[in-house]
Amino acid sequence: MTRVWMRELSGWILAAAISLISVAAVAASPRAELLFRDGDSLVVAMLARAVLSGQPLDWAMSSVLFVPESAAFTALDVVLPLGTNGVLAASAVGNLLALYGAIRLVAGRSRPGHAPIAWSLLALGAFGASAMTEVSSSREALELASLQATTTYYSATVVAVVLAVGLVRRILDRESRSPAMVIVLAAVALVSTFSNPLFLAWGVAPLVLVLVVLAVRAPQRTRILMLSALLLGAAAAGMLARIPFAAWIANTGAGYAQPSHWRDSAEYYLGLLGDRIVSPFGLVGLLITAALLALAVVRTTRSPDVGARLIAAVAWATPSVVVVGAVVLGTHASRYLQPLAFAPVLALVAWPTTLRVSADLRRRTAAVAGVLLLVGGGLSVPRLTAAASAPDADLACVTDWVEASGRTGAGQFWTVRLPKLHLDDPSQLVQVDHRLDAYAWLVNRHDADVGEVSFLVEDSQTVPWELPQAVVPTDIIDCGRYMIRDFGTSTLPIGPAHS
Repeated sequence: MTRVWMRELSGWILAAAISLISVAAVAASPRAELLFRDGDSLVVAMLARAVLSGQPLDWAMSSVLFVPESAAFTALDVVLPLGTNGVLAASAVGNLLALYGAIRLVAGRSRPGHAPIAWSLLALGAFGASAMTEVSSSREALELASLQATTTYYSATVVAVVLAVGLVRRILDRESRSPAMVIVLAAVALVSTFSNPLFLAWGVAPLVLVLVVLAVRAPQRTRILMLSALLLGAAAAGMLARIPFAAWIANTGAGYAQPSHWRDSAEYYLGLLGDRIVSPFGLVGLLITAALLALAVVRTTRSPDVGARLIAAVAWATPSVVVVGAVVLGTHASRYLQPLAFAPVLALVAWPTTLRVSADLRRRTAAVAGVLLLVGGGLSVPRLTAAASAPDADLACVTDWVEASGRTGAGQFWTVRLPKLHLDDPSQLVQVDHRLDAYAWLVNRHDADVGEVSFLVEDSQTVPWELPQAVVPTDIIDCGRYMIRDFGTSTLPIGPAHS
């Protein structure tokens, strides 16, 4: 038993090294924009800070409530003596480490002739390698693995989908009933659907589809169908649980589905694929995904038991279902296609048998690989620290001026969110649109209760203002990429809120 725990602990340590290496590479590239500065990427950090500050909460969220992400970030913020960017970096590493835990669950229990820990590490390594090929600063690029490092782009949903797959496999692998695992599976499906309805599309629909197909010939037909019903029932309960939180859900997501635009959607995603192919790094990433998908198809036909076939089939069926569904619904957002990044790696743990080489060669190879990973992880710490602590004089200029003014100003979504997050009192900056109406989107609506502002923050992303009254600023403060229009004692009224 001690030896088993030592192996498991070693796996977690090496997984942490892989996570550090992967996140440090992403953070040292232009992709750091999404980790630390992008307006969309900051909502979880902003919500966590609002919770810790004790200020009144009246948030306008999207269809996603970010419950697990916010809980994890808040815990890290309380425990770690780090600044905001440091917590974001730690969260990125934690997200990949959580993915390893879910993959390890999928790989099944340790038994003679199997090496689930080694194959789980290989799967995480493949995922990390894909993330390291993603170097664009665009949130709309077809660079999906690196999104797992952010707090916003559904990291908890990714982990939950893999967890659900792993729990189903473990239940099928057991000869006796496992009430505890069944309860955990139901809880994962319920909470994940409650937090993010995308879990239905990424997890429930493909998994139930695969289970129903397997049930045609599998001897465990009754158990398989019961698991399918459990997933559907728990997901339905999760959707019902969202009803009391309707006031926080500013957009149910129904408007994102535009089936009549399926041709535009197909062209959009093909264009993103084309952009990825012409990049050398992008081509490497696509080849990794293609190889994993091919392996998944092969293992689906050759897997020796129902659990292995389930995992192999999920590895290729989930991306297929999601991509087809995204096009049929006429969507235009690359982040919806994340199963293309995380599902194929499950092919590596579908049947994690020990390689047929000498035990001595396996031990030597594992020792060398382990040392290299630990060295790489250690060297990645200062690299990640440097990326997280890189000075931003323009941002500091804005936050210092706003805090010294003691007044309240405003700015548009893509402009104001980063300075707002880094203020001691984020309510000093109100999120508005170009007409100065409060823009209640991924923000605390309570901020707009101030009613008026006396300065505006701008940058290159700011849409030209259409102010409700003709007011000339008394001073213009140059903060590099930012500019502050200060109206002194004059004030501008904030218009009605909208999302």
